[in-house]
Amino acid sequence: MAKRTAEELRRRGVRLEWATNGWNTMEVVVTISLGVQAGSLALIAFGLDSVVEIFASTVVIRSVHRSLRLIAIAFWVLAGFLIVMSVRGLVRGDRPDSSPLGVGYLALTAFAMFGLARLKRTTAAEMGSEPLQAEAAMTFLDGCLSTGILVALLLNTWFGWWWTDAAAALLVAGFAINEGVGHWRESAPHDDAPDHSAPDHSAPDDDATHDRSPST
Repeated sequence: MAKRTAEELRRRGVRLEWATNGWNTMEVVVTISLGVQAGSLALIAFGLDSVVEIFASTVVIRSVHRSLRLIAIAFWVLAGFLIVMSVRGLVRGDRPDSSPLGVGYLALTAFAMFGLARLKRTTAAEMGSEPLQAEAAMTFLDGCLSTGILVALLLNTWFGWWWTDAAAALLVAGFAINEGVGHWRESAPHDDAPDHSAPDHSAPDDDATHDRSPST
């Protein structure tokens, strides 16, 4: 019974990862298209960020080995990209146009990402899967990013505060750096530690070992 429960949790985790990948694939097309149309750096950055999100989900799906460190690197890549693009936009004084479609899509994305992050976090806790827990944090970051960009677009539309587009991305970049450091540190002690997320088939039962004698 316990074995079936573990398998059900594993399948649920995989389904959540593929659901995230499917949504992020759609984000790449939708947000970059809307960003180019409106001249919004934040929308374009959000679309490219989805590429990093797909990578993180794929890491969890395909392998658990060193996945915490790979996800940490993905956080840092995301942060570096956001910092460069945000500073560039502030220096140039880029002023994005309003994007009603972008506002609506980002609101829907925030709702979806926060929901997926919660489901992943719950599943990871039941499985004892730290890689899935780390990827849940990445999905939560995606929700924070979409919310921040949504607020920036609204402020730019209502008050003409063009700089909020880049400022929101910088705040999320700081959060991404912190998350990357945290997951990298978490990965270090597990180099020599057993993996408790999967059943141990290698260690024989103690009683069976003592009772077993060479055949003659």
